Amino acid sequence: MKRTEIKDALALTTYGQRINVRGWVRSRRGNKNVSFIALNDGSTIKNIQIVADLATSDGCSSEGKRFSEEELKLVTTGACISATGSLVESMGKGQTVEIHADEIEVYGTADPDTYPLQKKGHSLEYLREIAHLRPRTNTFGAILRIRHNMAIAIHTYFHEHGYFYFHTPLITASDCEGAGQMFQVTTKNLYNIKRDKQGQIDYSDDFFGKMTALTVSGQLEGELGAMALGKIYTFGPTFRAENSNTPRHLAEFWMIEPEVAFIQKDELMDLEEDFLKYCVRWALDNCQDDLQFLNDMFDKGLIERLKSVVDTEFIRLPYTEGIDILQAAIRNGKKFEFPCNWGDDLASEHERYLVEEHFGKPVIMTDYPKEIKAFYMKLNDDRKTVQGTDVLFPSIGEIIGGSVREESYDKLMAEIERRQIPMKDMWWYLDTRRFGSAPHAGFGLGFERLMLFVTGMQNIRDVIPFPRTPKNAEF
Repeated sequence: MKRTEIKDALALTTYGQRINVRGWVRSRRGNKNVSFIALNDGSTIKNIQIVADLATSDGCSSEGKRFSEEELKLVTTGACISATGSLVESMGKGQTVEIHADEIEVYGTADPDTYPLQKKGHSLEYLREIAHLRPRTNTFGAILRIRHNMAIAIHTYFHEHGYFYFHTPLITASDCEGAGQMFQVTTKNLYNIKRDKQGQIDYSDDFFGKMTALTVSGQLEGELGAMALGKIYTFGPTFRAENSNTPRHLAEFWMIEPEVAFIQKDELMDLEEDFLKYCVRWALDNCQDDLQFLNDMFDKGLIERLKSVVDTEFIRLPYTEGIDILQAAIRNGKKFEFPCNWGDDLASEHERYLVEEHFGKPVIMTDYPKEIKAFYMKLNDDRKTVQGTDVLFPSIGEIIGGSVREESYDKLMAEIERRQIPMKDMWWYLDTRRFGSAPHAGFGLGFERLMLFVTGMQNIRDVIPFPRTPKNAEF
């Protein structure tokens, strides 16, 4: 018999219909007369109840199937089964239908003495140790379904707005941010490194003939796409060898990076705000059950906070004004761990104060000091600040980092030389300013940062299936 997904089975009202469902047992309980099996197949956070009458039952209809204890002994938490039977109206709380089984087949057993996910609460720290099994929990089933929906929302938004999905390389010879925190890619024999006469590593025998690494961003290549296609976006994995064991950092994460020709700062901020609201609205419209579960179990204000972002206009705040607000708060007794003088890169505590306490809504901060921003950002007329446009969110801090890009070859080269950035492998990037340069702008959004906000989770390791962090590359 063809399988019915549990999310579809729960919506049926054709009582008496014989259906088949397949999934993993969340729990089995009962008495000497009947067993109740909670089954989940991942299509929804909700389980469907399978009712199996036992052979010792006195009240069972003689026409109904009776299961022996021997037949059901392998139906334990974690086991994978197929259940076929009649769809009946449920009298139980929280469910409208259940299945009165006449056939149960066990596909895969799960030894109750060794299966690590029993019917009890598990800490998120413990679940990270068994990341290969945690998708079977309610929490991570909900998170991964929301993650899928956010990916669909991103692609849908850009497609509907005329952007082209542009695939940038994962292996690169350029360091977009200039920080040097990159994972090197090599086929060289690490036990016998070839060196030149000066003692430097000789890459002539390496696969690419030069030093290469995993990308930290697709932005620079994305700018090339925008200079030909008008507006593009990237959405793919990025890698940073930053030795940070914090709830906000991963070594492997996903980035969304649109680049758009012929737009200015105000239009870029419009794009950032519209895009974020679209994604949050998509979650509210398409992930109601999963969001409600996370709201009830982890963050009582989650849904209210999501709605508030959709329904409010973001504040647009120059960096200098933001510093003035923070310093006024300090004078009035507010304590911060880190300093916040003009020229400082704001810490998360400063960003969250502005968003959560001072304004009570998202903030787009603009016009940062050039010394704390990347070389490619467009200088303002004051020659001290750049046209950065970072979006700050409640509970998160910075969720988007964006800017107008410097389109002038001379100005870009002057900044590169001032910062002494090695550009020998980036001649192609400079060509975008030599041949038909155009005003353009873009932003980067860490997908997992968006997921933290939408799910209400507190640790970035809990919104990606297999987190990569320092000293951790399991699974």
